[in-house]
Amino acid sequence: MESLHQIWSFFLVATSRYQDLHYVFMLIPFVLFFELPLYFLNWMSVFRYLFRKSVKAPESFPYHPKVTCAITCYAEGMAVQSTVISLLEQVYPGHIEIIAMVDGVQKNLATYQALKELAPLVANYTKRSLIIIPKIQRGGRVSSLNAGLNRAHGEIFFALDGDTSFDNQMVSAAAAHFRNPDIVAVTGPMRVRNARSTLITRLQSLEYMLTMQIGKLGFAKLNVINNVPGAFGIFRKSFIQKIGGWNTGTAEDLDLTLRIKQYYSRYPHLRIEFEPGAVSHTDAPESLRDFLKQRLRWDGDLWYIYSNKHKYGISAAMMGWGNFIFLLWYGILFQIVMPFSIVIYTVYMAVKLPFHTFLLSMLLVYLFYFSLIMLQYIFYLALVSDRKWEDCEAALILPVYPLFQFISRIWSTVAILNQILNKGHLDSAMAPLWVLKKGKQ
Repeated sequence: MESLHQIWSFFLVATSRYQDLHYVFMLIPFVLFFELPLYFLNWMSVFRYLFRKSVKAPESFPYHPKVTCAITCYAEGMAVQSTVISLLEQVYPGHIEIIAMVDGVQKNLATYQALKELAPLVANYTKRSLIIIPKIQRGGRVSSLNAGLNRAHGEIFFALDGDTSFDNQMVSAAAAHFRNPDIVAVTGPMRVRNARSTLITRLQSLEYMLTMQIGKLGFAKLNVINNVPGAFGIFRKSFIQKIGGWNTGTAEDLDLTLRIKQYYSRYPHLRIEFEPGAVSHTDAPESLRDFLKQRLRWDGDLWYIYSNKHKYGISAAMMGWGNFIFLLWYGILFQIVMPFSIVIYTVYMAVKLPFHTFLLSMLLVYLFYFSLIMLQYIFYLALVSDRKWEDCEAALILPVYPLFQFISRIWSTVAILNQILNKGHLDSAMAPLWVLKKGKQ
């Protein structure tokens, strides 16, 4: 320990020649204590999962209950046919009940007609059925999901978006988890279908790989998965019915995930799982404008959910200590506090430091994040990816990704401030205003 102290002292003396360079080292504890542990925790969890998977005997006994795939439809047009066909062509030997809820059908006749055109095709598939629910008045995603839940006959309820398609083993891979009575929800990888369209879609595709695939996989194995996405969530129907289905308002996916976790202290055996083989494909915003508009809603909703809807439900007494600590660490500190800290720290250095020293400090920050992202990407490609050659293309944009992250975090502060000052959750395309106002303010 003394030798390490001597090395560090020498390093500080050597760098003291550079004016105000000590401000650069203020970044080190900030990064080490807040971000690196999350990465290491996730990596260790993934390694543990892969090791256990390699030595565990596969379960082979049949389990093919009837499932319901509920598709929320709003203005998808002909694109909804790809979603339904990808479900018809699942290799799942059990019955798949497809329920398509067309929200505000009088204004979405194109989507309704596209679904009706599939009726003759459905008859060609065994153990497949299609029910179309035309909702006259638009009520939003929550209204559609609850309508599907009320009509569902399957034991497992798939909550899906009308512009999302799936690999043909998705249902089989996801349903297999529900053999375990402790599993109440499952999600899987979401891949960007239009990844090659623009630079923005390529960056989002890489983001999905590093957060929604390897990130969720690691955290799910610790039973602290942060969110079951609204576009692709799979639930034990009986459990969702017992807790009352989906609540009115925006960010219904995070809201439902937190409501599930609030049973963990009383029922610590409950689990939310991540299945790498249950793959979905969705379209990401293709322009910077559309991307920022999407994240304005996503990031603003975080503050709305944490500070308003669940301000009394975030506690160790309800969630258990593991999920409570993780939510404070990842949800509050990493997603809420850290964007503001980054903005304040960057502005402080820009004002306080000489210009050349500021550029040097920004370069050091960039190199740190680039190294971290490179490691995460290598782990993902080597250990998790099921499309290695396709995912290799993302290596070309790795140098740009830290800048994309930086912009996204700055924008998070804008989104959170917009929610605090303007109640941004009321400006959402997910439901009409009269529905959102009926939710908890």
